[in-house]
Amino acid sequence: MAERILCFGELLLRLTAPGRELLLQSGRLDVHVGGAEANVAVGLARLGHGTAMVGRMPANALGDAAAGALRRFGVDTAGLGTGEGRMGLYFLSPGAGLRPSDIVYDREGSAFALAGPEDFDWDTLLDGADLLHLSGITPALGPRSAEAAKAAARAAKAKGVPVSFDGNYRAQLWSRWDSDPAAILTELVGQADILFGNHRDLSLLLGRDFSGDGPERRREAAEAAFEAFPGLKLIASTARHVTDADTHRIAARIDGRDGSAQTGEIVVAGIVDRIGAGDAFAAGILHGMLSGRDLDWTVHAGLALTCLKHSLPGDASLFGERDIEAFLAGELDVRR
Repeated sequence: MAERILCFGELLLRLTAPGRELLLQSGRLDVHVGGAEANVAVGLARLGHGTAMVGRMPANALGDAAAGALRRFGVDTAGLGTGEGRMGLYFLSPGAGLRPSDIVYDREGSAFALAGPEDFDWDTLLDGADLLHLSGITPALGPRSAEAAKAAARAAKAKGVPVSFDGNYRAQLWSRWDSDPAAILTELVGQADILFGNHRDLSLLLGRDFSGDGPERRREAAEAAFEAFPGLKLIASTARHVTDADTHRIAARIDGRDGSAQTGEIVVAGIVDRIGAGDAFAAGILHGMLSGRDLDWTVHAGLALTCLKHSLPGDASLFGERDIEAFLAGELDVRR
């Protein structure tokens, strides 16, 4: 495909306790390359789209390895500059049974967190771009990252490049500095054409609660968002019910200004790794839109990639459209 999709955010190393251990229980850690925006870039590249990552890396072996991992999956890394600072990390202790997964962030002073709006030449970076994808994780890192995210969104809007924004609210990150999440995220959503977020995200932005239950509440929240943000065209979200660490029930929804599409609930059992499932959903939704599919196919494609991601270790979805179609057709037997 001829699209050029820019994903702006921090490329990270994820260090995971092996098996179902607690962190450093046995003194070993498995390493994966991750980061919300990078996961979307990889997921879309695996679906045949032209994707590019924009960010800042340390000029050392860790940065080189992380960038190399993206290139291996077909992501253009020319927009990954280098700068002072360290590699951003996060640590994961996978959940088991009734024990939830636990994440420890170690991102302060990273090359990306130290970068500001002046470090990115958006006029050049956005040339030929068909979409800019951002998430709420970038502004949560600190005041310079917040300004960098806002500058990116404004530049895209000025050049007529659509903006996709995933709320990705991370309370641990916002609480580390004197932040105003609602005001910052409201400004970013005001620049967005596509929003990934549910009624709770919209409650934070709009300062109000929404009544009803399930699809009715989400539609009420969507209509309020469309009224508050005139440029917003589409809102996509998932609903997750957790039985235990191994079994979740997941449904998905898209709301447009003139209609919506809602899936049924899928039971996802035998979960291997749930991290990055939301980014897989975003990749599936964007794939459907960029491919000219209707809302119903698109929301089911997003749900398919979300569910499939739970079967795969690591942060990113590595599935193609054939995998989506097989999932939607219920094909679970061995492919021979």
